[in-house]
Amino acid sequence: MTDRQKAHIRFTLNGEETEVAFAPHKTLLEVLREDLNLTGTKHGCELGECGTCAVLVDGRSVLSCLMLGLDAEDRRVETVEGMATEEGLHPLQETFADTGAAQCGYCTPGFLLVAKELLAQNASPTREEIKEALSGNLCRCTGYVKIYEAVELAAARLRGEELELPRESVYGYE
Repeated sequence: MTDRQKAHIRFTLNGEETEVAFAPHKTLLEVLREDLNLTGTKHGCELGECGTCAVLVDGRSVLSCLMLGLDAEDRRVETVEGMATEEGLHPLQETFADTGAAQCGYCTPGFLLVAKELLAQNASPTREEIKEALSGNLCRCTGYVKIYEAVELAAARLRGEELELPRESVYGYE
């Protein structure tokens, strides 16, 4: 494919202005992984059913396997690579590690970004609100309890509180 046959777009990616050229039929997932080498966003079902490819577009979670790369023009896109800052990991990343919420880790980037959107909208979500927000993300390893606890703990830390989780929960003795 010649450069003339490629689409050229500009958008903000993880806080930085970005320009990329790619085949116009590519999804945002493919553009991120194949053209921008950001492999934190994962291929899953590619049908919009598993949530592993979730990214934030203008602050809202989007399944990047269902969005054309062309539709990212002039938008703000955030991937898991953009969550950590110079100061360190995002509180969600820390709490996923602290609680053992990530096992194989394949689904984790999607969960992190959807949870980030939730906490931006609701600083004190209930367990039910967390379950609802994350219901589009599938995990085959953890059983979800540790993921919910990680989001609860991150919410508390973002509010400046320290939430104590039951010892048995943190160590997996449900």
